Amino acid sequence: MANTNRIKNKTAVVTGATSGIGQACAYALAEQGVNLILMARREERLADLKAALSQYSVDVDTYVLDVRELDKVNQVFADVYAKHQVDILINNAGLALGLGNIDEGRIEQWEQMIDTNIKGLLYVSRAVIPKMREQNSGHIINIGSMAGGITYPGGNVYCASKSAVHTLSEAMNLDLVGTEIRVSNIAPGAAETEFSKVRFDGNDSQADAVYEGFQPLSAEDIADLIVYVLNAPAHVNIQQVLMMPTAQRSPTVLHRDN
Repeated sequence: MANTNRIKNKTAVVTGATSGIGQACAYALAEQGVNLILMARREERLADLKAALSQYSVDVDTYVLDVRELDKVNQVFADVYAKHQVDILINNAGLALGLGNIDEGRIEQWEQMIDTNIKGLLYVSRAVIPKMREQNSGHIINIGSMAGGITYPGGNVYCASKSAVHTLSEAMNLDLVGTEIRVSNIAPGAAETEFSKVRFDGNDSQADAVYEGFQPLSAEDIADLIVYVLNAPAHVNIQQVLMMPTAQRSPTVLHRDN
């Protein structure tokens, strides 16, 4: 299966495409000959990414989009579907903010995580799934987290939001039974991206400390897995994958050198 390219010439939407896992997916899919519709909040980064992907023989379309904005989501996907058939959706847009007790939590951070990680995923999926149902084909990749299955100290609302992603992935699979549409929840452990920098309000030293003493996953590791999952034969639906660095066995069990 690893040597078979079943996704060449298909078209993929990637949300949160300008950093981390989303950006790595853009490159990995381009290498497989997948045409790309990239969505993110930062217009300049989108332009830079599109330029960088010009080395591949694929079409690349970009949209400035904050998945929290329902009207804009619907507007963007109306334009997408006027021009494209979407074969793959990677619901990657998401974030963690803060790490502390619920009684000390910042409400605005809770709302941003819930609005992005849960409601944004729902808004985008609601725009795409009816069209996939019409064409009776498609593959949805939801980027979850180990936090969606195992709560860790200080993770509270973030963990709850990723638990929702896990549950919604299961629900989508149930709702789509009898179709050829597949849904996969990819749940990474510790991965060195902008994730921790965002969580800690841009504090580099605090973010770097998360990954000290062990080799974390890279965004490219996760993108490689996603390509593998997408390349599975049509009768194979890889519904859930929990992926951690070898040094990590749960959110709180992690071996660090020294």
